[in-house]
Amino acid sequence: MSIVHVKTDTTQYCIHIAPKLIQQLATSVPEDASAIVLISNPTILELYGEAAQKSLAVTGKKVFICEVPDGEAYKNIESLNDIYTFLLERQIDRKAVIVAFGGGVVGDMAGYAAASYMRGIRFVQVPTTLLAQVDSSVGGKTAVNHPLGKNMIGAFYQPIAVDIDIDVLKTLPAREVSAGLAEIIKYGLILDAEFFAWCEQNVSKLRELDEEAISYAIQRSCELKAYVVGEDEKETGLRAILNLGHTFGHAIENAMGYGKWLHGEAVGCGMVQAAELSAQVLGFPRADVDRVRHLVDAIGCPVVAPNLGTSKWLELMQVDKKSVGGKIKFVLLKSIGEAVVRSVPNEDLGIALKKTVA
Repeated sequence: MSIVHVKTDTTQYCIHIAPKLIQQLATSVPEDASAIVLISNPTILELYGEAAQKSLAVTGKKVFICEVPDGEAYKNIESLNDIYTFLLERQIDRKAVIVAFGGGVVGDMAGYAAASYMRGIRFVQVPTTLLAQVDSSVGGKTAVNHPLGKNMIGAFYQPIAVDIDIDVLKTLPAREVSAGLAEIIKYGLILDAEFFAWCEQNVSKLRELDEEAISYAIQRSCELKAYVVGEDEKETGLRAILNLGHTFGHAIENAMGYGKWLHGEAVGCGMVQAAELSAQVLGFPRADVDRVRHLVDAIGCPVVAPNLGTSKWLELMQVDKKSVGGKIKFVLLKSIGEAVVRSVPNEDLGIALKKTVA
């Protein structure tokens, strides 16, 4: 087992990375828990629900199963309210523990339910997609979508543990693997040039889920995110660099309809667009723009964005958590391994869009 420690101003916890970790979930549930609420979706429950329930039953606590719909389209206030109703009808109290068992949608919704139910109860993240394992399950961002913007309603609320079972990746569709790899190469782009180069060299192994390669990639991604979260828990500065490609990506997801593009696919394409914008604004080397485009393509993510029209792009990107005073801010690359946050002139943005849309 690999263990990555996360330490913030408010708390500290461990990320456990190993095969067959679902069989050991009980070890992450505190002894004083009054009950356990396993929140998951039908796909995950069919594959791993029995194993998870058996593992949690070892605690001797009552285990409730709360099923939420599968897909980004259901990460909304309506689904969140259904979770609250489930908790209230079963008289779940403040000593209970929520276990978020699924991908980013489940983790974000269950985490926000934990953050807001009775003003906060404990929760454990058990991510089952590669993207969730390296990104959304780590760092305490919880949220639901609004029709006008992605992840605009939420809270910073840290889990008490993150349990990453690499064996569950074997049942992921190839498209989901590609989406997760986009977030992995992001960490190299913003913080670690050597890791980015390693991803270039090992892209075939990563897509094949070679156990040694994917375990290292997950561990290194979690280490880099843990460092950033430790420095800036609530995204007042450094943590914003984790949004490389997200301003573009969120606009794509919103315009196409949540779920049409996977989050990682949109972020992958958004990183290509951010690289082009970085070349336009900061002089990011053209050869490195090509490296970004080639690797995003090599992991199986789109490298050409949909043509939404410049006015629509601007409208959607205004609804971004980094925007200040109506000015859109982007995470840009000075070099591979070094990222900054900048607002850019609309004419430069327009040029970058022309180079990257269909």
